[in-house]
Amino acid sequence: MPLHQALDEAFIPELPNYYRGKVRENYDLPDGRRILISTDRLSAFDRAIATIPLKGQVLTQVARFWFENTADICPNHVLEYPDPNVVVGKRLDILPVEVIVRGYLAGTTGTSVLTLYKEGRREIYGMRFPDGMRDNEKLPEAIITPTSKAFDGGHDEPLSAQEIVDSGLLTRKQWDTVAGHALALFARGQKLAAERGLILADTKYEFGTDKDGDILLADEIHTPDSSRYWFAGSYPERFAAGGKPESFDKDFVRNWVVARCDPYKEELPPIPDELIAQTTAVYVKAFETITGTTFVPPPADEAPLARIRRNLAGYF
Repeated sequence: MPLHQALDEAFIPELPNYYRGKVRENYDLPDGRRILISTDRLSAFDRAIATIPLKGQVLTQVARFWFENTADICPNHVLEYPDPNVVVGKRLDILPVEVIVRGYLAGTTGTSVLTLYKEGRREIYGMRFPDGMRDNEKLPEAIITPTSKAFDGGHDEPLSAQEIVDSGLLTRKQWDTVAGHALALFARGQKLAAERGLILADTKYEFGTDKDGDILLADEIHTPDSSRYWFAGSYPERFAAGGKPESFDKDFVRNWVVARCDPYKEELPPIPDELIAQTTAVYVKAFETITGTTFVPPPADEAPLARIRRNLAGYF
């Protein structure tokens, strides 16, 4: 897929109530529907650093696979898919808690269980962890490690279930519903991933309420960007050796940038086309491995934005 075919932006002036996110363009229709267009922007270091051809389509279609394979567990926001990069869903009020489910002692962020464990903490997210656990070790059972959702650009903070209820972020009934959905979704995700030779190590979910107050799954589900996937075949050997599990390595561009500048303070150098192409190939491989189907790219004779405009004309 040529670089000029990448979808860098998706501004459509005929659609109302435009909001530009880090990677998605959003439009709120008067009837309560929301149009979400996944661009190919790659966000890192608090900014968009590149466009990766086909990335938006891969993420939209992987999420579609999982939404359709978990609809019996939990209702979701999806109404229709008018284009490979577009989902039309119910507009929701997003709950102020990000629900992260973990099956392994892994992670690199400040709120990950592994980070907190390595700092010496053993009481984490209201749960007790034993001494002697190793990086990327399988947990006895999947756990929920919720954080407060930082809408204002602040840092997410780890919370226990009791703190969520006591602080009024969610009612007890809402938390019980969200927690039940999250664990059931994760179990389904692990089961289907295992059938593809993958380990779903952890993932994050976002939930929201519709106009009736019902809780629905929002945003995305089990995509390579919202989830940690490992290849099951090599996990035992790598874990035994204390190595990093084999995964979909999508960080070619990020790693290349970090090796050449301070991306938070300096201008980025031009990113080589071959790195962009490598990253596209990893996303396509992830789609095919996760879904078990062949990726079908869009026709190359029509610009992505022109195609999206055509497919969304009925919403103008």
